[in-house]
Amino acid sequence: MTALDLSSPVAVVGTGTMGQGIAQVALVAGHVVRLYDALPGKAAEAAAAIGARLDRLVEKDRLTGAERDAARARLAPAESLAELADCALVVEAVLEDLDAKRALLTELEGIVADDCLIATNTSSLSVTAVGGALRSPGRFVGLHFFNPAPLMPLVEVVSGFATDVTSATRAYETARAWGKTPVACADTPGFIVNRIARPFYAEAFAVHEGQAADPATIDAVLRESGGFRMGAFELTDLIGQDVNESVTHSVWRSFFQDVRFTPSLAQRRLVESGRLGRKSGHGWYEYGEGAERPEPHTAEPAQPPAYVVAEGDMGPAAEVLTLVREAGIQVREEDEDHGTRLVLPSGGQLVLADGQSSVEFRDVVYFDLALDYRRATRIALSASQDTSPRTLSEAIGLFQALGKAVSVIGDVPGMVVARTVARIIDLAHDAVAKGVATEEDIDTAMCLGVNYPLGPFEWSRRLGRTWAYGLLDDLHLRDPSGRYAPSLALYRHAYATDKREAAS
Repeated sequence: MTALDLSSPVAVVGTGTMGQGIAQVALVAGHVVRLYDALPGKAAEAAAAIGARLDRLVEKDRLTGAERDAARARLAPAESLAELADCALVVEAVLEDLDAKRALLTELEGIVADDCLIATNTSSLSVTAVGGALRSPGRFVGLHFFNPAPLMPLVEVVSGFATDVTSATRAYETARAWGKTPVACADTPGFIVNRIARPFYAEAFAVHEGQAADPATIDAVLRESGGFRMGAFELTDLIGQDVNESVTHSVWRSFFQDVRFTPSLAQRRLVESGRLGRKSGHGWYEYGEGAERPEPHTAEPAQPPAYVVAEGDMGPAAEVLTLVREAGIQVREEDEDHGTRLVLPSGGQLVLADGQSSVEFRDVVYFDLALDYRRATRIALSASQDTSPRTLSEAIGLFQALGKAVSVIGDVPGMVVARTVARIIDLAHDAVAKGVATEEDIDTAMCLGVNYPLGPFEWSRRLGRTWAYGLLDDLHLRDPSGRYAPSLALYRHAYATDKREAAS
């Protein structure tokens, strides 16, 4: 099954931001596009807005004047659904209300031809439920574009329970012909991106709610150590706290209030107070005139230790030892299997975040996971009230000697980056095991849909196949609510690896 021929007209129903964006994508690809909106005059307004954006593309040398004129000639507002009768694809992008969508699609099905592909751009509703009222649900598919649709490359092609393979394939190939990167996905709450991305927000909010660090510090750690383009607090301010919370609630409810997707009470309070982020002028941060962005907590300069003792395999933090040597600090190595730890001159230990708490040990400082310890510009440290001041000072001085800003947070098992990445990896494995999508499509979706520095499976390969399971298992022992319980899929993945290594 191939993509729609460019001679086939495409219709978009609903002319808000997403509807206009999808229409522009189809238009620039070469289709005749018809716009319909139930509110009189809205389709004509949308056509004018799209025309203005085409003008800007010409100004930026992304379209020629002739291409713009030809595209404008192919764009037509429709005054009634009857004008969509000859379209080969109709994409609905109306408000996220199940009854409204089903009523529209029922009417539409009586107008278009039997071979017309019908799609929904829903981001939070079940594709199966939206298409459930159709007489021929086999031709119904989800085409979830990301905002802004003309710029974002990802499209999740979602097969409902009754979607025919031929319909899903045609939708997939059409999205690819439009210059997008499609990924195939089963109809699951949140699809790929909005399902697997929940821990990125949830863990940052949980660290804040636990009084371990402020939003500016957590965001800085996620960016400068984790390699994420934006931190969770600034990103949700950009998205809109009401929008982000609504998606979280939708996924949580759809999974029968699964504790892994529990919404944040702190975010609920923001929404209740009208602090919705950039659009309201205040969210986690203030955006009014003259507002200053708070600075992350950064430790004062400290003296580095004269030496460190490396015991055992440093695992994902092996690069730290190279950096320590390059900084002129002596590294003494002892061949002991103690995991990822350095012993400081104070006798205290510096340990990579592993899901345990500093308060459990005599004198331990934890350091957070980094995407790339050489390129990271900030490292988070975690200590308890029982950690000796000398040990903490030596740990701070060590990373400062490596050129890193240091943020000291509260005694948080799994810290910030490590627990976030481990939970993302777990949800990704769980999704594959349940037939939601392939490993390749999940990695593609998370990198293109939310700009993650690595897909969860690529991250898992870098960190070692047992890393995420071990960290979450330790976290689950300390928080037995089920939030951190590793999935059966992740357990099987880790155990199978251990078994093979033992056999060799």
